Amino acid sequence: MKFSRLLFLVCVAVSIALALRLWVCEAIFVASGSMEPTLPVGTHLFVDKVTLRLRLPQRGDIVVFHSPTGQDRDLAKRIIALPGETVALRAKMVFIDGRELDEPYAVHKRAGERLDGDELGPMAVPPGELFVLGDNRDESDDATVWKDAVGRPIHFIPSVGLKGLVRGAY
Repeated sequence: MKFSRLLFLVCVAVSIALALRLWVCEAIFVASGSMEPTLPVGTHLFVDKVTLRLRLPQRGDIVVFHSPTGQDRDLAKRIIALPGETVALRAKMVFIDGRELDEPYAVHKRAGERLDGDELGPMAVPPGELFVLGDNRDESDDATVWKDAVGRPIHFIPSVGLKGLVRGAY
């Protein structure tokens, strides 16, 4: 009798834990420096899976999503441009609808070097999509350098593919 009760309680606990992970929050580990200094390598954080069901993504949100390049991994990046906006990069600076974006979180560790993605656009963000970048711009695998299987640039991610917001990082 005791074993069946214990087994029942374990099943209930596992079911609750899985439901929480699937619909409420999930722990993540920061494995790369693409979001430094905001998300230091080795940091453990939570992905909030509820907020984006209650509101639309906003510029400045740090979101988690599956890599658009076909790699089997999740990425965390900052939303830079929203649907309907025009985004451009000129000499590593971001412009939204022709105005320079104030980005106190952005870091350029190789400011003197000219890199792929330092000049980009202008491009209109399609409906239902987002333009995202890592905070550590010169070291980030992001929308400035992503390519699909045949080598075409991938500049936008679908907002429906977002897993959630990173919490504890701001």
